[in-house]
Amino acid sequence: MRLSIRAMSLGSALLWGASILIVCLLHLAIPHYAKDFLDGISSLYPGFHGGASLRDALVGTAYALADGAIGGLLLAWLYNWAVRGLHKRHAAVPSAH
Repeated sequence: MRLSIRAMSLGSALLWGASILIVCLLHLAIPHYAKDFLDGISSLYPGFHGGASLRDALVGTAYALADGAIGGLLLAWLYNWAVRGLHKRHAAVPSAH
């Protein structure tokens, strides 16, 4: 069984993007919420400053959408590559019957 690279990429992008957006919005409402997490993410995403404003939340969400899409694409591609390799290896082994 192969994974749809497009579906995995889209699903991962939406999941990670929504996660960052929700955490940023919660951080705006409750300033100490997830501060260390957002500081860590800000070290990875240039222009994102820990969700200190709505603009930061949108910048972080945009980065997370792209990051999630790339991660999902790579994960689905790697899975499909591994399954194809196992399928070929299994087909090459002669049957004991």
